[in-house]
Amino acid sequence: MKRKELEKKADAYLRQLEQEEKSSSTRKQYLRDIRSFCLFLGKESCTKEKVLEYKERLQEYCQPSGVNTKLAALNGFFAFIGKNEYRVKLLKIQRRIYCPQEKELTKEEYLRLVKTAKKEKQERMSLLLQTICGTGIRVSELAFITTEAVQKGEAVVQLKGKTRIIIIPEKLRHILKRYVKRRGISSGPVFVTRSGKPMDRSNIWKMIKALCRKAGVDERKGFPHNLRHLFARTFYAQDRDIAKLADVLGHSSLVTTRIYIMSTGREHRRNIERLGLLL
Repeated sequence: MKRKELEKKADAYLRQLEQEEKSSSTRKQYLRDIRSFCLFLGKESCTKEKVLEYKERLQEYCQPSGVNTKLAALNGFFAFIGKNEYRVKLLKIQRRIYCPQEKELTKEEYLRLVKTAKKEKQERMSLLLQTICGTGIRVSELAFITTEAVQKGEAVVQLKGKTRIIIIPEKLRHILKRYVKRRGISSGPVFVTRSGKPMDRSNIWKMIKALCRKAGVDERKGFPHNLRHLFARTFYAQDRDIAKLADVLGHSSLVTTRIYIMSTGREHRRNIERLGLLL
């Protein structure tokens, strides 16, 4: 199959992904991965050998997890166009039993970010951090935190054919009520831009990165999903109920939830040292 044929079918594949209710960011990533493979092909036809060659090339500059992400996108595309013979196996990666310390946001660092936002008169940023970390929502679900949800004390999240309830803690409710009243937000999403549109992932990511620099927090830890991870670890530390945590986070698999509560390398090493099995 020629490159131009693949590119034409990619548009139909994206429409299929939209019908499957894949997020906009996921669809864009899949399209980038397909286009990258097409560029690799150049004027040559697509064959299983070319896909294997591409797999080898990816391993030269991508982390194993990144390679698998790109290959998964291609495998899905090949299945859609009826070319299963092009599909390749993903790399086997041993699951890490602890989280890299340099990427984990600690509670102390989170509190420093909140305090710095307040000091810098960034009230919206301070409340945004507390809302994500205090409820465990995904940044893509932030638009469901509305004035109506704040009044009720819970938000109903409906995404990808799934519905779940997000509890808004009482203390957070009071803070958000005062905030929307001062801002004159009578309905709809609480966190909006100057034009009144819900804040998106890109804007939030950039703002947190900038705040990290001011707060003296490693920028590698400055992404919204780290707040969700901190919520998960803190929640799990209270009653050690992973099934309940999975429900709260909206996970359909406990395997995913286990990633969220992974301890750091330092903590893992400390636990090993405490075993008392060496003389």
